Amino acid sequence: VNRFLLVEPGGTVHFYDKRHLFRMADEHLHYKAGNARVIVEWRGWRILPLVCYDLRFPVWSRNLNDYDLALYVANWPAPRSLHWQALLTARAIENQAYVAGCNRVGSDGNGCHYRGDSRVINPQGEIIATADAHQATRIDAELSMMALREYREKFPAWRDADEFRLW
Repeated sequence: VNRFLLVEPGGTVHFYDKRHLFRMADEHLHYKAGNARVIVEWRGWRILPLVCYDLRFPVWSRNLNDYDLALYVANWPAPRSLHWQALLTARAIENQAYVAGCNRVGSDGNGCHYRGDSRVINPQGEIIATADAHQATRIDAELSMMALREYREKFPAWRDADEFRLW
């Protein structure tokens, strides 16, 4: 599996196994796809961990008011950087949630280049923190649960979503 580990300061470990394997890199030949969404509750926030290619599948991250922050970690290559940026913004807007995307920088052993473009986006699609391209760095952002709740109350689009199941 391609596993996302989320470790709390006290040592509690949560994990999510990537659902959508990247066929163009033969991931489906080397990894087993996960089959469960995971929502981690931490300090009053409901966090949905996701991995890389999952970003391209909006149904998997669809929010029916069950999470507040979608957290993506990725190896998203530089040639598709505009896709990374646009899809993160789309996921924030359509799900009325904060989205944080953490992407690698540098190059891998296959000559693939990564520019980073890590960022935090609010539910209205505004970038509230971003990393400079090609820079390994830490970014800080202030998230407001009160602002999130107020926005969802004023514009509760999630209530009009169609109900369906993936399985």
